[in-house]
Amino acid sequence: MAPLVCLVLFLAMTGHSSATYCLCNDGVGDQALQTTLDYACGNGADCSAIQQNGACYNPNTVKDHCNYAVNSYFQNKGQVTGSCDFAGTASVSANPPTNIPSTCTYPSSTGTTPATTPTTAGTPTSLGGGTGTAFSPTGTTTGINEPNHAVALFTSINNILFTFFITLWIVMQGCL
Repeated sequence: MAPLVCLVLFLAMTGHSSATYCLCNDGVGDQALQTTLDYACGNGADCSAIQQNGACYNPNTVKDHCNYAVNSYFQNKGQVTGSCDFAGTASVSANPPTNIPSTCTYPSSTGTTPATTPTTAGTPTSLGGGTGTAFSPTGTTTGINEPNHAVALFTSINNILFTFFITLWIVMQGCL
């Protein structure tokens, strides 16, 4: 009986996901979502999947396309602080959208490796040609090669090792 309880405990401790997504907020108007979508697609997001006939084109709504675009931007920027804000039109979430079609692969912090991006500083150029925009991310974005990005990897490994050793200790206590 003790091994069964230990197995259930082990599965419960390791069965969670620490994925991180960037999603457009509810209650934001379509015009603001479209501006955010345009900015993300023009500044680092891979929006090919939400083009007509793309794997993530449906559902064909501004909100769903915005979700995909800001998440792609966020992942490609290495989840740098401020890269999922867009002046309050988007925020970080632990869960993906609920209506993703089976044909669509939705990148997350644990599901893909962020692409290397060039280093840029300051406020990005707006789509209209001026400098700055109310919908641009805030802060400084740097590439994946920044040493701070390694912290997430070690945190994840530490979590796995901690879970493993605690589970091993529990199993040994139950088997003695």
